[in-house]
Amino acid sequence: MNSSERTDIQSTQEQSNELTKEPILPRKWWAMLGLALSMFMFALDIHIVNLALPTLVGSLHTSFAEIQWVSLSYLLALTVFVLFVARLGDMWQKKWLFLGGVILFTISSLLCGLAPTVGFLIGFRTLQGLGAVLISGLVAAIITEVFPAQERGRALGIGGGIFWVGVASGPTIGGLLISLVGWRFIFLVNVPISIIACLIVAYAVPACAYSEDKKGFDVAGGLLVAVTLTCFALGMTTIQREGIGSPTTLIMLAIAGIGFGCFLAVEARSQSPMLDLKIFRSIDLSLGLLLRLMVNGIMAGVIFILPFFLELVKQYSPQQAGLLLAVAPIFSGLMAPVAGTWSDRFGSRIISLIGLVLMIFGCFAISTFDTHLTVPGYIVRIAPLALGMGMFQSPNNSAIMGAVPKERLGIASGLLSLSNTLGQTTGLALMGTVFSLLTLASAKLPPNVDVTSAPVEALVVGVQMSFRLIAPIVMVAAILAAFLLWLEQSKQLASKQAGTPIS
Repeated sequence: MNSSERTDIQSTQEQSNELTKEPILPRKWWAMLGLALSMFMFALDIHIVNLALPTLVGSLHTSFAEIQWVSLSYLLALTVFVLFVARLGDMWQKKWLFLGGVILFTISSLLCGLAPTVGFLIGFRTLQGLGAVLISGLVAAIITEVFPAQERGRALGIGGGIFWVGVASGPTIGGLLISLVGWRFIFLVNVPISIIACLIVAYAVPACAYSEDKKGFDVAGGLLVAVTLTCFALGMTTIQREGIGSPTTLIMLAIAGIGFGCFLAVEARSQSPMLDLKIFRSIDLSLGLLLRLMVNGIMAGVIFILPFFLELVKQYSPQQAGLLLAVAPIFSGLMAPVAGTWSDRFGSRIISLIGLVLMIFGCFAISTFDTHLTVPGYIVRIAPLALGMGMFQSPNNSAIMGAVPKERLGIASGLLSLSNTLGQTTGLALMGTVFSLLTLASAKLPPNVDVTSAPVEALVVGVQMSFRLIAPIVMVAAILAAFLLWLEQSKQLASKQAGTPIS
């Protein structure tokens, strides 16, 4: 080989090396950027609309009872269709389903911003919920596939942090948009950001794993789960308006209970079930989902109760109360990526357990709220609960997603989203009822009196006692988390003694 040939070969190798060099921002992080933007818009829209409801009553010439369906229709779509999406995610390409969800979310956001009547707005919000459920139901599965196992906790933590930033930004951004340019822009603001997210997801998210076995879609199971979840969501929502003993509530919850039993019976016999019940043989998955449901229920109750204290006891304006309510999501959002990184290093179970312990201290701290509470005092007391929530979520999610095979990541991601929605729906209704009963009992008022009419002293007692009741629930969650940690350590010890790697 002469010197000229060697020079040509060397030049070719150098060019090849240049092409294979890692780019400044690896493709997986571009994928995370697209997923994060989608999650941010989804999280922002959960709370940004609630602030606009009083404005919408006047602008669209409707009643408060009817305008609640602007929020409820979105929630029902998120709840009812999440298992459909999860099942499709295991049957088909998650990337294209997710991208379709972002596109649907973008188009429906535009339609919501242009809605001429409340009826159109409710219908377009339902479409927006369908887009949102494709985003929320598949994002954890896609992150789990894009990132290797040793980076899964950090990646899910970043995703969780972005979600909490969206939650925290909702009231602030919503208030600014409504006051400066009108309510329509709380929907129109989604459009440019969602378009950017679409382009990034299409470019950066790789093809995902899915099952080659497409035996068919479980129509009977799908209908049963739709009826069950719809009746449950409506029943829990009715509790807030009519009380836990109202006929409507009892009928809805009874139908949901019967539907759930029928759903389990059908799924156990189906050849291609909507939800393969064998997945729950994994204790990591089952207890992890239960813990997630409990913690999200608690946080929904906290978010419901605190505005009453801030606005009725401390007499803060809605804008001031909104800023203080943003403190908890900001703390959680900052902690989530850190907790995810720690879980990759030290293990997910120990980090999530520490998070629950912090939440216990936070509940007891908040139970000391009184009329003399200052803003620094509020922040100091709310911080342990918020940091604990951020520390719990990402590691727990990582453990759940790590407990299932790749071809079942879609259903596992959907169950994560479902546990979040059901936890919030249940926690909001039950904690709202408990807070109302405790407050009215303290004031010696009849149960049919509006809680906002109670004296300040009774509201303080209601807040304090509610959080003293929440703390034992978190203790139960901590005990379950400690049990999972013990199981994990027992498996590691047994594997070490046997000289085999842990599966």
